[in-house]
Amino acid sequence: MTETLVTGSPEAKQERTAAKARILEQVRDYHAHGDQHGGGSGAFVPGETEVWPSGAVFDAEDRAALVEAALEMRIASGVSSRRFERDFARYFKLRKAHLANSGSSANLLALSAFTSHLLEDRRLRPGDEVITVAAGFPTTVNPIIQNGLVPVFVDVDIPTYNTTPERVAAAIGPRTKAIMIAHALGNPFAVEEIAALAEEHDLFLIEDNCDAVGSTYRGKLTGTFGDIATTSFYPAHHLAMGEGGCVLTSNLSLARIVESLRDWGRDCWCEPGENNRCFKRFDYQMGTLPHGYDHKYIFSHVGYNLKATDLQAALGLSQLRRLDAFGDARRANWRRLREGLDGVPGLILPEATPDSDPSWFGFALTVRPEARFTRKELVDFLEARRIGTRRFFAGNLTRHPAYQDRPHRVVGSLVNSDLVAEHTFWVGVYPGLDEQRVDWIAESVRDFAAKKS
Repeated sequence: MTETLVTGSPEAKQERTAAKARILEQVRDYHAHGDQHGGGSGAFVPGETEVWPSGAVFDAEDRAALVEAALEMRIASGVSSRRFERDFARYFKLRKAHLANSGSSANLLALSAFTSHLLEDRRLRPGDEVITVAAGFPTTVNPIIQNGLVPVFVDVDIPTYNTTPERVAAAIGPRTKAIMIAHALGNPFAVEEIAALAEEHDLFLIEDNCDAVGSTYRGKLTGTFGDIATTSFYPAHHLAMGEGGCVLTSNLSLARIVESLRDWGRDCWCEPGENNRCFKRFDYQMGTLPHGYDHKYIFSHVGYNLKATDLQAALGLSQLRRLDAFGDARRANWRRLREGLDGVPGLILPEATPDSDPSWFGFALTVRPEARFTRKELVDFLEARRIGTRRFFAGNLTRHPAYQDRPHRVVGSLVNSDLVAEHTFWVGVYPGLDEQRVDWIAESVRDFAAKKS
């Protein structure tokens, strides 16, 4: 073999391409002979086959996309990451998306962006308040505390599990500077009204859209009402990358801050592999650095390294083509379960927020305090039938040891958050569940309630 052939002759490139095609075809064949959905496919035996509450749904092309990225050794953030960011932003009709290594990191980046000195007098400073809800997941609240800000907790309604504009309005005080709320289990909060409140009082609005990708409120996608929004790509969510998250905005100044915070805090905006997009890489004067200091190594924020990899992005790109189909399946499963449980005594069934069309993350069930059975008894019964359950996240965050000694403010009663902590759990509606499994969940709940009536 000649040296030319070894280092990249046309013949060598053709053989490499052919070898990759053979490998990817074997990957698709491997997928066809395996459990494609995990917990939602294959023969179902009631009471023996596990019914998961959540999980990723992969097809042969997802598997091939991940392997192809590995074959090309695209192990850092690169071409697939940039393409995913463009396509995902386009889905929301927003200008910028920045991929991160998790939804939790996306929340940290989103909230931290508002502390940037580039926002001048509007920046959030230690001691400023951010309104949020007590019944939720910690990563909506943790960035508030991590930035030295003060969470202001408000209650939620049942059976939507979301807060209301009235509660948010009552919580606004002289130090309130922002609102950061998640759409509960994919069910939108009244985001148009809360966005109007934010504008009226000159507050920033951060939409935690991690559980609600594809949900709409008054015909508009959630994640598009606020100043900035976040998503998660953990396997339980609407798209799966294994780990991953994203920050979205149409505000180019905020987008620039998010990128800097994500990428070590550097001031340079060159893509990986680029060296001089601004044509003045060695002509900047910033801080007290000497004139001409390399812009790639000038840092304007105290940042992190929260980038994702092209392996994750390649999988995400493949998943993105089925996002609408995933949402349709979640809605169909939720409706089927809702109909199957209608009229069961002792339970509060979930309801969509008026004017919304949720792409549901899960199906919440609250056992009435006066019921003849407890949440624990029902959960134990379902788990014994191999039906997976999950608590409604933290229930009431103010009752957890991590937050009891942290500065915070509570406005109004948290009676419903306490009810959620004591009596609420959820079961799955994710696309990997077929009608047999959904019907088995409903049948099991009905069987249990009938025995207790």
